[in-house]
Amino acid sequence: MKKIFFILGMSALVWQLSGCGQSDASQAENLGRLYLSNPAATIPPQCYTKTEDAKGVESNPCYVCHTASKEPNFTNDLDLQLAYDFAGPATVNRWENLFVDRSEAREAISDEAILAYVRTDNYQSGGAVQLAETLTGKLPAHWDGDGNGHWDGYVPDVSYRFDEHGFDLDAEGEPTGWRALAYTPFPGTFFPTNGSADDVLIRLDSPYQQNEKGEPDMRVYRLNLAIVESLIKRESVAIEAVAEAEYGVDLNRNGVLDRATEVVFDWAPLEGREMEYVGLARVAQQQGAAPLSAGAYPLGTEFVHSVRYLDIADDGEVVMAPRMKELRYSRKTRWLTYFQHRELADDELKDAHDFPDRMEPVIGDIERGVGNRRGWRFSGFIEDDQGELRPQSYEELATCAGCHGAVGALTDSTYTMERKLDASQGFQRGWYHWNQKSLGGIPEPQREDGRGEYAFYLEQVGGADEYRSNQEVRERFFDEEGGLRPAMLTQLEGDISALVVPSARRALELNKAYLSVVEEQSYIRGRDAVLAPMVNVHKEVEAGQRTAITEPVTYR
Repeated sequence: MKKIFFILGMSALVWQLSGCGQSDASQAENLGRLYLSNPAATIPPQCYTKTEDAKGVESNPCYVCHTASKEPNFTNDLDLQLAYDFAGPATVNRWENLFVDRSEAREAISDEAILAYVRTDNYQSGGAVQLAETLTGKLPAHWDGDGNGHWDGYVPDVSYRFDEHGFDLDAEGEPTGWRALAYTPFPGTFFPTNGSADDVLIRLDSPYQQNEKGEPDMRVYRLNLAIVESLIKRESVAIEAVAEAEYGVDLNRNGVLDRATEVVFDWAPLEGREMEYVGLARVAQQQGAAPLSAGAYPLGTEFVHSVRYLDIADDGEVVMAPRMKELRYSRKTRWLTYFQHRELADDELKDAHDFPDRMEPVIGDIERGVGNRRGWRFSGFIEDDQGELRPQSYEELATCAGCHGAVGALTDSTYTMERKLDASQGFQRGWYHWNQKSLGGIPEPQREDGRGEYAFYLEQVGGADEYRSNQEVRERFFDEEGGLRPAMLTQLEGDISALVVPSARRALELNKAYLSVVEEQSYIRGRDAVLAPMVNVHKEVEAGQRTAITEPVTYR
């Protein structure tokens, strides 16, 4: 590892470390410190974007997060498209890394050096997860948030070896319970062309993986995951043909136990229409221990989300690199009813009215994670200054609570499952990892009004990112007058990689720009890969300042 940093050149290292302030050093020394140097750390940098250009042309990236909600999310925050409705401490944009010029740092790093770096796996070596060994061995003192001598949080246990159903297998070939899902990237920052590749894995609690005898059963597990997919998407989901009598559940909702080729979404409890899990989870459901509702994951559901650098394959395709920038983890620890969700949204609205300058507190710690008041806890790991994964600090985790909190676009505090590829078409019914198949060839997702989702985003924003800083996409998709190129939109309809995947040159530069943030350990000032200081971002706003957006639009 140290060798790779030496290859990058001492000149780059000295230049970058010279900007490392005391706040960054103290964060590294005491990750568990319950302190926010940025009192508005829950407000992501994208929320400070300018919503019009120098010519007065409107830009609205806000709608993908702040939108009409689907129950049991009662946030309904369309109005946030129209104003910077921040509490007092959030009116100053403290994400200073957006405005740093990293051109010298990038120039000091060769293409060969950055490729060697991103191709070095910092998660596992020889089948062993180094981070897990550190967490379960002699725990570094500055990682021990509660000072009890051992790690009380999630210990990474994904092997990233997948079978033909997308299930993760350990070194002995046994399932770990994790399953990779393929999805269309959330519009904006999560496009790889804006800095990072990422993946998402889900794991349900053990009763959902077992038959009624309490034995592990992958057929039961696959069915329960299909039921969860149906509940989150609120639509029917194709499955391999199964005999319903074997499970005692009418999956296709036709009134008889026959052969089912789909899980039919039919949940309206006030009308007497319920859905059931299968296996041991069905038994638990009948006993009241496994609640089920539309738009909600089962209790105990876990997600792992890795954020990675970009690599270049032998054929020139830009793909996910072995090296992780972050490993994020979340778990549903508490069940909320629809009424409780509505009550929470009402309470938050009242608090915002009664105490307009009060920021939402960040409750939690670096080991067990931070909560979002909606039953979920979030934790994670990020590169240290030598490129090895370490726990994220309390302040670094605060962003998780913001993006997964009171946001209209969320479905049970998550973004991804709703965007999973359709099980009725495509590779492995949409259950696969990007190391099994890349983003290439995936058709553009459609909005509920039938329009192409990504074309709509380009039209609303005037670019491929919230900051309108991605010049490569601007040149590829927009003409000199700012209009969208019809030929590129046609290409996008059949293959999203035309938009979301960067050129090899851009991928390399994005990697280099982010690496300087790693060496500085300045994540609390922003972790975007910035190629040039941002222009379309406010450094400060007035409380309640109007945006340039005249008419809100919806995400779905």
